[in-house]
Amino acid sequence: MEEIDLKEICNILWKRKTEIFIILLAFFVIGCVYTLRYTTPLYNSSITMVLVSAKNNEEANSTITTSDITLNSKLISTYNRLVKSKIVLKEVISNLNLDISENNLKNNISVSSKKNTELIQITVKNENNELAAEIANELASIFKEKVKEMYNINNIEIISEASIEDEPSNINHKKNVIMFFCLRNGCSCSIHIYSKLIRYYC
Repeated sequence: MEEIDLKEICNILWKRKTEIFIILLAFFVIGCVYTLRYTTPLYNSSITMVLVSAKNNEEANSTITTSDITLNSKLISTYNRLVKSKIVLKEVISNLNLDISENNLKNNISVSSKKNTELIQITVKNENNELAAEIANELASIFKEKVKEMYNINNIEIISEASIEDEPSNINHKKNVIMFFCLRNGCSCSIHIYSKLIRYYC
């Protein structure tokens, strides 16, 4: 029984360099076509808010107290749910004349809060980058109004409005090309080495 060393494997691959190049080119074309034609680009747009000192209708106090911080920390979890509530989504859809269901809109909204902070970030995903930013800003505006109506406090400030993103969040051309390149290499090398092994041992 003969043994195959690393040098011989390299020689096998070198002799097949033309075939490997053709396969590489084919996988590259497939990767580009898949990315450009079969992947719908989705854009993310985010708006950031901060919970500040609570102000009610009777008193406006700009000094942040310990009780304010404690209250805000407890409210963050509630606010995260309120952002995606029907009462907020329904008004956003109405104000922007969106042709979308409340449930569909809800599934394209994510709300996050950074640990040990009073920051809340709302991110909206949409096929239209301009609409994604518009929905995010309107959502934050309506949410802020609802908090004031429901809790009789005005403790939310927008510190960074949503902007229009040019790059889709679900498409990375470089990543896709590298992925197809590695897949091609793995398949091609495996086939050639396996075929050579079969000739030696069979």
